[in-house]
Amino acid sequence: MKIAQIAPLYERVPPRYYGGTERIVSYLTEELVNQGHDVTLFASGDSLTKAKLHPIGECALRLNSHYLDPLAHHIRLLGEVSNLAPTFDILHFHIDYLHFPLSRILRVPQLTTLHGRLDLPDLAPLYQAFPEMPVVSISNAQRHPLPFANWQATIYHGLPENLYDFHPQPGDYLAFLGRISPEKRLDRAIEIALRAGMEIRIAAKVDPVDEAYFQKRIKPLLTHPLVSYIGEIGEREKNDFLGQAYALLFPIDWPEPFGLVMIEAMACGTPVIAYRQGSVPEVMQNGKTGFIVESLEQAVTAVERISQVSRRHCRQVFEEQFSAKCMAKNYLRLYQALTQPAIKPRLVS
Repeated sequence: MKIAQIAPLYERVPPRYYGGTERIVSYLTEELVNQGHDVTLFASGDSLTKAKLHPIGECALRLNSHYLDPLAHHIRLLGEVSNLAPTFDILHFHIDYLHFPLSRILRVPQLTTLHGRLDLPDLAPLYQAFPEMPVVSISNAQRHPLPFANWQATIYHGLPENLYDFHPQPGDYLAFLGRISPEKRLDRAIEIALRAGMEIRIAAKVDPVDEAYFQKRIKPLLTHPLVSYIGEIGEREKNDFLGQAYALLFPIDWPEPFGLVMIEAMACGTPVIAYRQGSVPEVMQNGKTGFIVESLEQAVTAVERISQVSRRHCRQVFEEQFSAKCMAKNYLRLYQALTQPAIKPRLVS
């Protein structure tokens, strides 16, 4: 198939550091190329891919202070996609709803994977105004605020099987990886670790919008001798950071659409202790790939019980359910359904 993958421009594909959407776009694109498909990636000019790269700008937006208006660059992106749309069998968008008016007039099969939270009050009227737009959820939980949307499938994220090494032996610290923001609850992760009497190592970025929260609520907690703040790390550092951890702490306080870090930890064999929010019960196997908890007390108890979890089983679940091959297979099934209407897509993959 001739497939267009349309990525947001905030991060390179794949990102140098943080960037869950761009990372998934990269893994999907590369796997589709590996399987023999003709793929064009619309992304920032510094992106790296085996597909045909159609660059928009010289580099990604987030790490370049010269780019002041991200919307302007995304409008350019839509113009380029529009010009080339008839040359593709299908257009796969990863830029939320920005293209909906354009997609309505383009007579090319298309779909949109929604990567973010959908419980914002502004979104319901928008999706009601575009009821025909075919969309994909990354967990069943993500759909709850918009049950009326034109859902085509739930397709879980996947990682290349060789991206992370299996680490059979646990380390002696708890890990927190991702973004420092109120909903990610790093403060809660630190409290869990201190109550359990274990070191916590934090590899996380701070977005400008969360800088005041970091300075007021988090920075004072980083002075404890059991707390180590590493900062933002890239893909190479993640392998050892996650693989050598005793467990990953994921004490979120929001309707997480997927939670990529959970399957990154599982790929390393590292179990996860996560709060029951959003996608967590879909991604986690309680008692088998870690523990799902609902309080600080339960989380501390889970740390004490984490040695009961088989690191080999964590890796096995990753390989069976959350590989890039599995993700690409499910998307290809959906592409075929959308380009050949006689084929009915499965609603949940």
